[in-house]
Amino acid sequence: MKSSIYNISVIDISGNNRTLSEYSGKVLLIVNVASKCGFTSQYSGLQELNEKFLSKGLIICGFPSNDFANQELGSEQDIQEFCSLNFGVSFPMFSKVKVKGKEIHPLFDYLTKHDKHGGRIMWNFSKFLINRTGVVSDRFAPFTKPTSRRMLKAVETLLDQ
Repeated sequence: MKSSIYNISVIDISGNNRTLSEYSGKVLLIVNVASKCGFTSQYSGLQELNEKFLSKGLIICGFPSNDFANQELGSEQDIQEFCSLNFGVSFPMFSKVKVKGKEIHPLFDYLTKHDKHGGRIMWNFSKFLINRTGVVSDRFAPFTKPTSRRMLKAVETLLDQ
């Protein structure tokens, strides 16, 4: 079978095995997140996108990572509580993963190899936009706010397809 984002197994923040195939036909925004990062306030913008576009088919997927400056040291339960209490996060969160190096999670290995911009992830809150057929459509740098005009336009374009 041809390599596809939908064949990749992940573990949600509650410890359940899942595959991304359950999101087939949806637009995905996959983000490597961290609780103690200068970009952590972007959780608010991600939640805003979730509330605005969930009914139209956008699924935001947060993947905590401790790969940059030890900014995600907590347990999955700590992360879940932090996101809920501080930002009201209701989009799917997953268990902590490696987003770079020899132990890179298969999802982030796939994303960085199939992204037209290419290259490894340089910091927390890198965002990958996936179209309804599972193709990496765009990538946004950590400093790009989730509610920026560029990001909103890209999301809306994919949702309209």
